[in-house]
Amino acid sequence: MNSFFLWLRKPSTLLLGGIILGALLLLGGKSGVDYTSTDKYCDQTCHAHSEATQTWIKSPHFSTKSGVVAHCTDCHLPAGGGEYYTEKARLGSQDIYGQWFKNVAKIDFQAKQSLEHASTFTYDAACTRCHQNLFSAGLSKKGVDGHLHYQRSQARMRCINCHLHTGHYRGKKEEAAEDLAEKDERELDGKFPLHAEGFQNFTEVIPGSEVKVRMVAIPGGSFQMGSPAGEPYRSADEGPVHTVKVSPFWMERSEVTWREYEVYLTQRGSRTRARDSANPGAPDAVTGPTPPYGSPDQGWGRGSRPAITMTHYAATKYCEWLSEVTGKKYRLPTEAEWEYAARAGTNRAYFFDGDPGQFTRRRWLNGILGIKTSPLTDFAWYREDAASKTHPTEGTKANPWGLVNMLGNVREFCSDWYAPDAYAQAATAGETLDPRGPASGKEHVVRGGSYRSDAADLRCAARDQTRTSDWLLTDPQIPKSFWWYSDCTDVGFRVVREVEK
Repeated sequence: MNSFFLWLRKPSTLLLGGIILGALLLLGGKSGVDYTSTDKYCDQTCHAHSEATQTWIKSPHFSTKSGVVAHCTDCHLPAGGGEYYTEKARLGSQDIYGQWFKNVAKIDFQAKQSLEHASTFTYDAACTRCHQNLFSAGLSKKGVDGHLHYQRSQARMRCINCHLHTGHYRGKKEEAAEDLAEKDERELDGKFPLHAEGFQNFTEVIPGSEVKVRMVAIPGGSFQMGSPAGEPYRSADEGPVHTVKVSPFWMERSEVTWREYEVYLTQRGSRTRARDSANPGAPDAVTGPTPPYGSPDQGWGRGSRPAITMTHYAATKYCEWLSEVTGKKYRLPTEAEWEYAARAGTNRAYFFDGDPGQFTRRRWLNGILGIKTSPLTDFAWYREDAASKTHPTEGTKANPWGLVNMLGNVREFCSDWYAPDAYAQAATAGETLDPRGPASGKEHVVRGGSYRSDAADLRCAARDQTRTSDWLLTDPQIPKSFWWYSDCTDVGFRVVREVEK
């Protein structure tokens, strides 16, 4: 017995035992990694998303002509190395936590499909491990342009910028939304009479169509523009508060819908691209928009949903076309007109009583105590009630002046150039009449919130700006489109009509 213990204590024996133990641990660890990387384990143990497997089976990554199947970890883990294991631990922990400790029924899986979220659990190295030849035989001209653009912009672009929905089937894209708002629209006919005379609400029927544009008469007046220093979640560019006087004008009751915008596309759209050879940087030499590079409605449907993904330039051209065919002066609202109409005679953070601190998810305490959603959900489609997509424009209550979706659904273009110190400059001039903003600039003002916005960004005074370079990132065309943003899906616009002098 003593000799046995002496043998165990020999350095060579200890070394051999360590090697054997290490090998067993490695084999066990490898087996554990392999088992927890199977599709079956992902589906039955980790995933809180009940439809993940079925949408994968229907996708081009499963139903391939060659029979080769891309498995869960082929796309959702790096190609190899130490990062494979660290990311597996990170993502696995998140999945297990969601399965065990979250109410799966309340998880917004639509939001998880957005580019911002998908970038945290998909990897370019995983894509290029299989798709090594980006210019394979039979690749379309559109595909060649896209992959060349990807190679030039790899520091900013990911494969999923263009192929976001390849891994999981989302169903066929609808060309027309189910118009849940049609009944509401018919009920508005009495409030918006056709061919009304004088300064009152009226309905414009776009010539050559049966499409109606309902315009609300907004009385002129003075108001305090901007947010006071004590308003929660204000930005520096919202102040100082200054007095502005606005002349009477008409404003469209809701955002311009796809039904309206498609009349413009039909009458003035072009299927060719013509450009002034002497001035290649000039806008397309056509009378209307060229076709978009991708699906402009994001597959959510069109009809009475707000039109999106057009550029600020395209929105101004729509207004010019509408003015031409109707004989009235239509344009984008100024920033002052937009805020005046949104406030509707009030001077609070919203046009109803409410504290942004109770509504927002930016306040850490709300994560524990919960957030307040009413009455904001009555007046706006936003992060908490929109399911990460646009909605028919008549689905919410109107503000006191009869305008809907001023705070949500989609953000809206204004005609002003954006400047962070615009209010500081305006405040030195005293009360101004119908300000038009800075004389020049690089980006334009964007106002209101959208289906993606937090409640803090739905405040009447909240300001934002276009981001042209970022919003055209995925567009591979040279020069890029003047008509469509490839990477902005939550901005639209509404029109105003000037009162003829």
